[in-house]
Amino acid sequence: MRIAVLISGGVDSAVVLHKLAQEGHELHPFYIRIGLDTDEGDCSAEEDIEMCELITRKYGLGLEVVSLHEEYWDNVMEYALRTVKSGLTPNPDVMCNRMIKFGYFEQRWGREFDMTATGHYATTEEIDGVKYLATAVDAVKDQTDFLAQITYDQLQHLMFPIGNLPKSEVRAIAEQVRMPNAKRRDSQGICFLGQINYNDFIRRHLGEKRGAIVELETGRKLGEHRGYWFHTIGQRKGLGLSGGPWYVVKKNVEDNVIYVSNGYGTDKQYGREMRVHEMHFISGNPWGDSQQVRVMFKNRHTPLMLPARFVHVGDDEWLLESERDVQGIAPGQFAVIYDEAGHLCYGSGVIG
Repeated sequence: MRIAVLISGGVDSAVVLHKLAQEGHELHPFYIRIGLDTDEGDCSAEEDIEMCELITRKYGLGLEVVSLHEEYWDNVMEYALRTVKSGLTPNPDVMCNRMIKFGYFEQRWGREFDMTATGHYATTEEIDGVKYLATAVDAVKDQTDFLAQITYDQLQHLMFPIGNLPKSEVRAIAEQVRMPNAKRRDSQGICFLGQINYNDFIRRHLGEKRGAIVELETGRKLGEHRGYWFHTIGQRKGLGLSGGPWYVVKKNVEDNVIYVSNGYGTDKQYGREMRVHEMHFISGNPWGDSQQVRVMFKNRHTPLMLPARFVHVGDDEWLLESERDVQGIAPGQFAVIYDEAGHLCYGSGVIG
């Protein structure tokens, strides 16, 4: 099988390359460059590319570096900055997978091959001739929430060779075969930022605008912030307030006011209902005309799933009613919907 392999310089994609090489496939490694060598960050691209070349050379393969920098900025970062400016919480990683890795890359390069393989921790499952995205064996590393906006056409062309392995075994394989990056640390955060602080990036593009930090229960002004776009619902760190913990529980975008509540147990940071808009089903709506179903869901990247009722309330709008308290429900985030067993990932929608 002719397979395009997306590698990043990390251990996960390196082990993907190893496994597929052991199986005897014809492999074509690609590195997608989405940052440039500017003060906007380059995701340590040169170091990553050098590592990718070492890995591919180990298997007698070349490496093709493709640039999707402009597409990334015109789509993913435009979405992120627009969402933040609206007072909402974006997820650039989700949009990057749909629009860049499995969007522009697939259209221009990936479609020349039988499949595209990545180092994501996920699996797939076929039921009655329909392919579904499914969770990884390693619940802590599972990345189906980052993949929950991909299309069915994209899913059909994807394979996740390490989704059936725990991270510890992936590391062990890398060490056994003397992979040059066997002990390299996993990357953290939004890739294109490189070493740039996230708040510095937001400040560069949206500036600062001082506003009040107000205690929700009393209306008492506790301090000032430098712009609501630096803060998200559920945030605890970075508020500069004494006598905490303080949690951001509400934002008034029009008046540039951040509302906070005090204490680990404050009920103001919890909720049980979420309106979900723009619901995207990867492999089609599995429930047909059913108006109410039981599901598991996530509203952030975590191994924890929660049980809920999922109610279709009209057109493209659903109501997610969690059976347990949910901390930090932030509008703009994706609610990721799974089957009742928490295995099949059906898709995701935007929390209103």
